[in-house]
Amino acid sequence: MEYQTDILIVGAGFSGLTMAIEARKRGIKDIAILEKANEIGGTWRENTYPGVACDIPSHLYSMATHLNPDWSRAYAGGAEIQAYLKKVCLDEGIYELCHFGQQLKSARWDGMRWQVETESGQRWSARFLVSAIGALHLPSIPDLSGADSFPGPCFHSAEWDHDTPLEEKRVAVVGTGASAVQFVPEIAKTAAHVTIFQRSAPYVLPRPDGPIAPWLRRLYRSIPLLPWARRKLIYMVFEYRHRVFRGEKRMVNFAMKMWRKSLESAIADPGLRKQLTPDYSIGCKRILSSNDWYPALARENVTVLPHGVASIEGDQIISSDGSRTQADVLIWGTGFHVTDVVERLDITGSDGLTLRQAWSDGMKAHLGTAIAGFPNFFILLGPHTGLGHNSVVLMIEAQVRHIGRVLDQMNRDGLQIITPRPDYQEAFEQEMRERHKGSVWQVGGCASWYQDAQGRNTTLWPGTVSEYEKRMAQSGLEQYQPAPSSGGK
Repeated sequence: MEYQTDILIVGAGFSGLTMAIEARKRGIKDIAILEKANEIGGTWRENTYPGVACDIPSHLYSMATHLNPDWSRAYAGGAEIQAYLKKVCLDEGIYELCHFGQQLKSARWDGMRWQVETESGQRWSARFLVSAIGALHLPSIPDLSGADSFPGPCFHSAEWDHDTPLEEKRVAVVGTGASAVQFVPEIAKTAAHVTIFQRSAPYVLPRPDGPIAPWLRRLYRSIPLLPWARRKLIYMVFEYRHRVFRGEKRMVNFAMKMWRKSLESAIADPGLRKQLTPDYSIGCKRILSSNDWYPALARENVTVLPHGVASIEGDQIISSDGSRTQADVLIWGTGFHVTDVVERLDITGSDGLTLRQAWSDGMKAHLGTAIAGFPNFFILLGPHTGLGHNSVVLMIEAQVRHIGRVLDQMNRDGLQIITPRPDYQEAFEQEMRERHKGSVWQVGGCASWYQDAQGRNTTLWPGTVSEYEKRMAQSGLEQYQPAPSSGGK
C-alpha cells in the first residue's frame, strides 16, 4: 500500500513540529510526519541523562506561537521541555499527523513527486519533502582499539542506561562537551570516583539559573504580554553575545573575566586550573554554561586527565600519554555526528543526483534551507543555520516562515515544482566561505564539530539571528526556478 500526502516531514522534534504548525496555519491540510521513535521530541526525547537541560533560557527556547507561562526554571530541564512539546502537539492536534516507528530508508524524486520508503516497508508519495531530522541524535563514538573488550556497562550520554547504578562505581567519562558538563556534576555526587578524559578544555561560563517563583508564573498566565516581553528581552541580550564571536575586544574581555572568575572561585589547585584553561580563543568551540561544572571538578572523587583515550584493554582505559585508568563503567560524552548526518540518508534528486554526491565536497544549501537539484525539498537546520550565541528555535521559525511563503507564492503562480537557482545557492555559499574565513571558528586555534572533514565551517550562521530573519523574510520565489517534470506518478 502506498500513502499519499502533500507535505511529508521527516522528524518530530522542534523543527518538524514547527513546520507542521506553519503549514496548517497556511491552509495546508494534507500533512504527514514520519518519526523513527514512538514519541515526538527529537533531542529532548533521546537525551535523558542526569542533569540534562537546555543552555538557552526557557522562555526563549520555545515556539513564538506557543509561549509557555509555566516554565519552572529559568533554564528548563530536558523532561520539562519534552513535556512542553507534547502539550503543543496535543493542543495543535499534531499527533494525528504522526506515523511512529517509521525511519526513513530512502527518498527518490521521480520527476513529479517524492517516492519515500521507510525501514519498516511503508511507502509514501509526496509533493513536498521536508527533512527535520536535526543533528543531535546520532551519537558519535570513537573507533578505539579494544573498545569491545571493556567488561562493564558502556554507553553514550544520548543512550543513557538508567538500569546501570553508578553509586560507588569507578566511572570513566570520555569527553568534556555540553553533555558531560551537565551529567558529570550529577554522577559525581554518588560515584566512588569519576575520571574525565579531556582532549581540550572548554570555556564554561556561569548562567543566571534558578526557579521561577509561583507568583510570577501566575502573573505570566494572567498577563500573556509578559512572557512575550521576557522572551524579547532575553533575545536581545543573547543577540548582544554575538559580539564575542565577532571579536569585539570589550565583549571578549567581559566574557573572559566571567569565565576566569568562575574557574578561580571553584578551583584552588594551580595545576588543575592550568589543565582547565583552554589553549584557543573563546568562541572557537561552543561556549558552555554551567554553575556546577568547576565545583564538581574540585571534588576529591573527580580526576581530570588532560588527554584523550588511545585504546582500551579490558577494564583499563589507556590515555594518549600511556597512563592507565581502571573503571567499572564507561560513558561516552563524545557528541554527535553533525556535518555528515544528513548525507548519510539515501536521498536522490533530479537526474539521479544523490545527496552524497551533491555534498561530496561539503554540505551546501541555499539559505541553509533548499538544495539545487532537489526539487520540492526543504531542509530545516541545514548548513549554516547553527548558532553559537542564541536559540536555534528562532532560526527554525525563520526557515518555516520562508518555506510557507514560498509555497503560497507557488500556489498563487500555479507552479508545481521548484528548485533553488544554482547561481543563488553558489553566491550564498561563497558569501559563507568569505565570512567564515577570518572568523574565530576558523582562526581561533581549535578544531571543532562545527567543521567538516576538510576543516570548513559548514554548520554555523556567521551573523546575528536578526540578520538571518531579515534575510529569510526578504527571500522568496524569485530565488527558485521552475523544475521540469519528467513523468512519474
